[in-house]
Amino acid sequence: MNTTKIEWCDSTWNPVTGCLHRCSYCYARRIAKRFGTLSSGPQPEDEGLAFLPDEPERFWELDVPAQNEVGKIEPFPCDFYPTLHRYRMDEPARHRKPQNIFVCSMADLFGEWVPEEWIEAVFAACERAPQHTYLFLTKNPARYLDLAEAGKLPDKDNFWYGSSTPTPDTPFWWSDHHNTFVSIEPMLEAFSTEGDCSVKKVGWVIIGAMTGPGSKTHQPKKEWVESLVEDAMASVVPVFMKDSMKALWGSELIREYPAGMRREEV
Repeated sequence: MNTTKIEWCDSTWNPVTGCLHRCSYCYARRIAKRFGTLSSGPQPEDEGLAFLPDEPERFWELDVPAQNEVGKIEPFPCDFYPTLHRYRMDEPARHRKPQNIFVCSMADLFGEWVPEEWIEAVFAACERAPQHTYLFLTKNPARYLDLAEAGKLPDKDNFWYGSSTPTPDTPFWWSDHHNTFVSIEPMLEAFSTEGDCSVKKVGWVIIGAMTGPGSKTHQPKKEWVESLVEDAMASVVPVFMKDSMKALWGSELIREYPAGMRREEV
């Protein structure tokens, strides 16, 4: 696990990396592209590496960390192709102090392409370390529904299932039996206070502005944020604003957590 600058969690844990959504504003892809080493990294015949051929995409499984010629561990040896890092599965259990852990910050664990076995392995690792709170986030919330209907989505108090929802027409998942939240980052449009996109249905709302290339022309309007905050507060839904909102909202950002969510200094 790694400490992180992501404000709403304590640590990130990436037993799976890589994503096929190809979002233009994806920070994770930029990082993986910068530090990826596929051309000189592990090959299918290497010990501890399984290659799952599915052209035109590639899928990798690593039993041991990939190392370069001087023995340094490579964090993205398969670039941004979907990769399972089996050797990372015991990391939460090695940290006894409770933390809020963002699971797969460098992937979409619930993308349509992700093998169900990978998801089940991650869930099992989380259940072996119940002292932590696990925060999942996806752009494919339909996968939550499929897993829930199959009885394979844990409904534990320390599991939170988030949907990345930059626009009001982007679907998100909510449930009467699971903890759910929405991450409206980047906020690209105004959100209605009623209907299917209402935040009243979830247990937590995270708000952020676009950062990185092209962000100056894609910033939210203050009235959008004010309306969303009013809607959430009227329904007693906690709101958390990321640092990227300071220029718009001011230094006194709203930073609320759901009741019962563990939040401790690490």
